[in-house]
Amino acid sequence: MIENQKRDLPDAEQFRKEFKRLQYQKNFSRTMRSTIGSLLVVGAIAVILSMLVVPVMRVTGTSMTPTLQNEDLLLCVRSGNYEKGDIVAFYYNNKILLKRVIGVSGDVINISEEGAVSVNDEPTDEPYVNELAFGECDISLPYQVPESRVFVMGDHRAVSIDSRSTAIGCVSEEAIVGKVLLRVYPFDKFGTVE
Repeated sequence: MIENQKRDLPDAEQFRKEFKRLQYQKNFSRTMRSTIGSLLVVGAIAVILSMLVVPVMRVTGTSMTPTLQNEDLLLCVRSGNYEKGDIVAFYYNNKILLKRVIGVSGDVINISEEGAVSVNDEPTDEPYVNELAFGECDISLPYQVPESRVFVMGDHRAVSIDSRSTAIGCVSEEAIVGKVLLRVYPFDKFGTVE
């Protein structure tokens, strides 16, 4: 009887192997919890950064062609200083639109019937526009940009609905999500956007 019990007890080598197996399992579980925790923290930081500091935008539509194409992915940067020529993303009716800043507070905007834009009686140089068009314009021209607002237009003037229309009007600075900084997709067009 004692001999049978002796055979059932593990020897030192079996005990060491089982101890190593249990130690490995414990270390593996700890490493997995640590990795998952780290990934969650990094993910949360990425989401916070993308929403508060560097929003990511996807272009839908053709109002900014040829500068931006449908499905382009863009990085924006929050900035309180918007200048003529900047492309900005802003909220309008629970959507985010992308347009180019043409004038800032106090500027007087005028648009000829052919679509040529002048700011403060100075013709604008717009190399990003392929075709001039008066577009959908129901504002009284010349138009003075109100305080804390920007006047925006799409680069594809014939189809863009923008500050020329009272439906959108001038954009308040609070509604601006950010200024377009980089195009990150498609990869062959990666770089700054002008």
